[in-house]
Amino acid sequence: MFDSLGFSYIGLLFILMLTIPNLLWTQNQPKNYNPNQENKWLVFCERFGQVLVTTLALLTPSFNITSIDLWTIWLFVAFFVMCMYESWWIRYFKSEHTLQDFYSSYFGVPVAGATLPVIAFFLLGVYGCSIAMIISITILGVGHIGVHLGHKKISDQNNATKSVKS
Repeated sequence: MFDSLGFSYIGLLFILMLTIPNLLWTQNQPKNYNPNQENKWLVFCERFGQVLVTTLALLTPSFNITSIDLWTIWLFVAFFVMCMYESWWIRYFKSEHTLQDFYSSYFGVPVAGATLPVIAFFLLGVYGCSIAMIISITILGVGHIGVHLGHKKISDQNNATKSVKS
């Protein structure tokens, strides 16, 4: 269950791909974004999962490429999903920064800004045979996707109310 410790350059790459757009987002948050509406339990799962996933991504050397074989497909698919996540961010930054833009689907993936990185890190855990990462990303995913779905529900309700009033 516990992985050997060491540095993972692949984990660092994934963390950078995750962190850089989120830092840019702090200056480009959606209009009417209100984090005070978030479910505290989901936020706890999200934060706890973030600490676990970040730590494991950086300190699990089994995520590093040691050979190219059939098993490496898991890593390539994980990286492809992270590239989709980057592409989703580009679309968001080019948008009007509305809540609808932020909670949008992307290539059929619902609330893609939350879902794509969870999928990518899950696949990274599979590639590295890291049960600890799979459990950690599941905790993070419950919180992160749950928070985003909660925001999306409120946004959809507000849009429905505006449509009725028009």
